[in-house]
Order: sequence, then structure tokens, then C-alpha cells
Amino acid sequence: MDEKLYSKNQLALRNGTDKEEIWVALNGVIYDVSASRLWKNGKHYEHWAGQDLSDELKDAPHTEKVFEKFEIVGKLR
Repeated sequence: MDEKLYSKNQLALRNGTDKEEIWVALNGVIYDVSASRLWKNGKHYEHWAGQDLSDELKDAPHTEKVFEKFEIVGKLR
């Protein structure tokens, strides 16, 4: 199956407000974090859903391994 590609604008709509889904991107991969209680309402501490968090991960207390538990919905084009 081909991976779906999404634009930054399409990702931005999945912020927990404009659309129901709560998505974030990391290293070009888009994850659905809707089921996480830590992403309630599209906000996780000072981070907002609907965007690429690759540059922000270096400041996080966790590694990208935490994203392995979330469903991959596609790739960022």
C-alpha cells in the first residue's frame, strides 16, 4: 500500500480544534496522537499539534522512541 502524503497545511488542520484528529510530524513521518491523554485538546506542554516537531524533540525529556506507540498516518511532503 502506498503511503499517503500530506502537506504542511493539511497537517496544520489536525490540531485538535479545526479537525477532530490530533497529528504531529517527526522527521517527515506523521503520527496520530489523538488517543494520548498527553495531547488532550492538541496541546502537549508547550507544544501544539498540527506541526512538525522535529526541531523541538532535542529539548524533550524523551526520545523519538515514544512515537513508536502511535499510528503512522502518512508522510509530510
